[in-house]
Amino acid sequence: MKIAVSIKQVPARDSALRVDPGGKWLDESDLAYEMNEPDAYALEEALQLKEKLGGEVLVLCAGTERAQQTIREALAKGADRAIHVETQPGALFDPLVTARLLAKAVESEQPDLILTGLQSDDAGYGETGVLMADVLGYAHATIVMEVEAQAGSVRVKRELEDGWFQHVSLPLPAVLTIQSGIKKLRYATLMGIKKARTKEIKSLKADQLGIDLRPALLLDRIYTPERVKQSQIFSGDAQTAAHQLVEKLRFEARVL
Repeated sequence: MKIAVSIKQVPARDSALRVDPGGKWLDESDLAYEMNEPDAYALEEALQLKEKLGGEVLVLCAGTERAQQTIREALAKGADRAIHVETQPGALFDPLVTARLLAKAVESEQPDLILTGLQSDDAGYGETGVLMADVLGYAHATIVMEVEAQAGSVRVKRELEDGWFQHVSLPLPAVLTIQSGIKKLRYATLMGIKKARTKEIKSLKADQLGIDLRPALLLDRIYTPERVKQSQIFSGDAQTAAHQLVEKLRFEARVL
């Protein structure tokens, strides 16, 4: 089975985030970067499927030259090879453009499965995997908790609301967006790190794939929310104070 995994490089979670002077994105001058955590779970699921069924795991990543660090990390964990869609520094793509780029890059590979994380840790749109399925004409399922390969199909367990789950069978090829936390993530071994240096990374230029790179979704600005301190003390006995608190939460905060 050939499994493609879409990964993304995002700012590290412990980075000090600052908005750039233009207000369009983050100041990237001193940020540290890492693999998007939801994508790490998609990679782990792909590697475990490969260990059970054989085949290969192909990594897909769209990003600047800096993203090769994250690609090498995926190869060190056990992926066989990678395709890097190189983008220009400062280029911001919406989920549809990203999906079209990744779909174009992988279509000649004809994978049986494409796995993505549920969403990215930076933008958090949660749309790229679903849009890739639409562009490629593949079946798809989201919020996947378990994957069971069958002859010509795949059976998945999806997480729904209120503790409910759904089991669905999909024809191959298919795109699955993987829920975080379904498996324990592995670390790259020293041997894996050494092998990663010799594994193939195919580079494709984003502006040479024949894709319209103009985004359909425009990000107007990002900003740090203003800090507003508000407090209120409820007087009276505990029952009266509790009644007042419930009224505030229900009719003003609207969280009940």
